[in-house]
Amino acid sequence: MAFLILGAGAMGSIALRDLIETYKGDTKIIVADFYQQKVEELIKPFKNKNIQSAFCDVRNLDNFINKFSNVNIIINCLQYQYNLNVMNFALKIKANYIDLGGLFHFTNKQLLLNEEFKKNKLLAIIGMGASPGITNILSNKAYEYFDILKEIHIRLGSKDFTKYSFKQALPISYSLRTILEEFSYKPAVFTKGKLKFLRPMSGMKTHKFPKPVGKVKPMYTIHSEIATLPISFKDKGIEEVSFKIAFPEDFVNKVKFLRDLGLANEEEIDINGIKIAPIDVVNKVAMSQKVPDVIGKINQCEIIRVIAKGIKNNKKTTLILDCFTYSKPEWNVGTDINTGSPPSIIAQMIDKKIINTFGVYPPEKVVPFNLFIKELEKRNMHLKIQEKNSWNFKIDE
Repeated sequence: MAFLILGAGAMGSIALRDLIETYKGDTKIIVADFYQQKVEELIKPFKNKNIQSAFCDVRNLDNFINKFSNVNIIINCLQYQYNLNVMNFALKIKANYIDLGGLFHFTNKQLLLNEEFKKNKLLAIIGMGASPGITNILSNKAYEYFDILKEIHIRLGSKDFTKYSFKQALPISYSLRTILEEFSYKPAVFTKGKLKFLRPMSGMKTHKFPKPVGKVKPMYTIHSEIATLPISFKDKGIEEVSFKIAFPEDFVNKVKFLRDLGLANEEEIDINGIKIAPIDVVNKVAMSQKVPDVIGKINQCEIIRVIAKGIKNNKKTTLILDCFTYSKPEWNVGTDINTGSPPSIIAQMIDKKIINTFGVYPPEKVVPFNLFIKELEKRNMHLKIQEKNSWNFKIDE
């Protein structure tokens, strides 16, 4: 089995570590990035001859067909803007495909490749991180549970109790570009059976998570779950689907300032004869920040929560599914493990033919719930399910 991991950033490094630690059998792993030295630094500590580095420019993937022609599964950990490029490349080299999400609009474009993947007897699972990803699979548990499913509400909250050597100006675990887009694009919600777009950063109301997260203020952001769940669950009468995520207040204020200053602008401007988009400049600077040392061990917790309301045995019922993610200090990884590990889990399921179908699918359509949750448990992610015999559970205060 040959895996290709595209991207040597935080998520690519976790996916790599997960494959190395958990894959049973003979394997070859290629990690490719535009910055090959970054890959060399990533793979060096493993001293494994079956892990290789490669240069790759995803803007011109046709130049790399021969280099990756023997790859069976691509794990795409790059920014979502490259998803379509990589999917078309997967079709050319006859490889299955997994990514971390398309931020709603790209997700819809990716789904249009369904027939091409079916024709080539290949599988693409799109949006297979934490959110989208785990969120979709928890939502599908609710879909299977209810006779009639009326509402799905997704909420994400986290707390970082880690002690650091200094306070980073803008602590980010994934692309600031994507974060700025989430703060700038109109978020989609599915309400009263129809898709609707809201004001960016709206809906910031208190939501009470279980301990240790507690009360935080999630806001609406553009997300892929709203593109797929209403379609996947329409046969059970779904009318409401929403997504909110909570960021620390200081972080929200700083990102909003950058956005309002115009640094989320994707249109190129001329600076002394050089044309460049402000969002690319600020993203490059932010992603190049010096990272503080951890004093002691990483200590983080994130809760992925799905609240579903429906009819079960002729009774109004609310199902609350909470996936708790804790740090993995032995990997020197915090809660990002819930985004970087799922692609590895799914790649291994495809390899073992546990998932054995063709086409382009969101996770809720093809990932087996029980087996997936067992794999999360092995990685210090734990699910708790509550059932309430009414619809009185308050979503946000």
